[in-house]
Amino acid sequence: MIENYPRWRTESLLQALDNRRVIIISGARQSGKTTLTEQIRKPGFEYRTLDDTNLLDLALNDPKGFVKTSSETLIIDEIQKAPKLIPEIKMVVDKDNRNGQFILTGSVNLQTMPGVRESLAGRVKNIRLRPLTMGEIFKRKPRFLESAFAGNFPEYLYGYDKRAIFELAFRGGYPEAIRIKNTNEVREWHRDYLKTLIEYDLVDFANIRRKDALEELLPVLAAWSSKFMDINAISSSFSLSKPTIDSYINLILSLYIFDKVSPWLKTDYERVRRKSKLFAGDSGLMTSILNWQIDEVMLNVDRSGKLMETFVYQELAAQVDLETRYSLYQYRDREKREIDFIIERDDGAILGIEIKAGHNVSRGDFAAQQWFRDSFIKEKRPYTGIVLYSGDRTISYSDNFFTVPISALWME
Repeated sequence: MIENYPRWRTESLLQALDNRRVIIISGARQSGKTTLTEQIRKPGFEYRTLDDTNLLDLALNDPKGFVKTSSETLIIDEIQKAPKLIPEIKMVVDKDNRNGQFILTGSVNLQTMPGVRESLAGRVKNIRLRPLTMGEIFKRKPRFLESAFAGNFPEYLYGYDKRAIFELAFRGGYPEAIRIKNTNEVREWHRDYLKTLIEYDLVDFANIRRKDALEELLPVLAAWSSKFMDINAISSSFSLSKPTIDSYINLILSLYIFDKVSPWLKTDYERVRRKSKLFAGDSGLMTSILNWQIDEVMLNVDRSGKLMETFVYQELAAQVDLETRYSLYQYRDREKREIDFIIERDDGAILGIEIKAGHNVSRGDFAAQQWFRDSFIKEKRPYTGIVLYSGDRTISYSDNFFTVPISALWME
């Protein structure tokens, strides 16, 4: 029997059905969107997938007829294959303001598609579904952000040293990949997954002239995970023009294979670097793209740091998604003071997070956070500073600074 993992976004979806006419669940293919809709389906729900060629043909040729239904809720899977359905859905929900009429799932960011002109603004709830988090895999609730802002962690968290964490990171969070036991087979699954995305999914909404360049771009972007995006540096590796490379990067981002994290800019604009930080959407997929071996990564400082920061990003982003009260940023200034992640709560409280792959932490590892707090936050609002590391002990310093095991991200 195939195990279905309980998803944190289930509650968000159920609430949206009571409050919005249309819900869009977006995320990478194979991240579990269809399974999520199946978990909340009940009598009165109708499911149609545009992966079915007959249904797709109907949607493309008679979009008005396709969206007509006597069902309480119509679920349309892979909506990006038939963007003509969007204006027809808008017309339906404008005539009937009943909530919970449509659930749309998409493996492409609809806002980036040239054929989509209707935003459904005011009618729609957008839900991002990421690959499984460790908390979902271990069936634990998302407690980290609440604990972090309160500075409340267990004194010890055993069981996850650096290698154990990397083993989780290498497998990643795609449900199908998690079910595979053999490491080499996991890597093959990741590679087949990427090939399918490029050869089939991109064809649905983009005219790609150079698929070979797109394939070559993936390992380049994977190597940039956890780094600040520099289009000039990235495009220098290719014979294509900078605008073409830029458009290809945007296409890849629209498939949710990679994400961007914006800078925290609520301060001196002349001091802060305004570049976004790039992250792979799944650490396991990243290691497969780069053909990394865990023993090599364990001994390589740069790779260890990249993998750990990417892995932590995935866990943090999924928890930030759950509540609109949280926003995720990063910080780096011209003096190269850097904070890996800044999470701002809607009441103004700030959580700064630095990532260390190793198990040794000193007071000096808080230097950038201490400067940031003293320079910008001061006494205006609460600031909590954390260094996440691969040790097992929580250490409390003065001034609300903490050293915390990375496993706190998924431990209750």
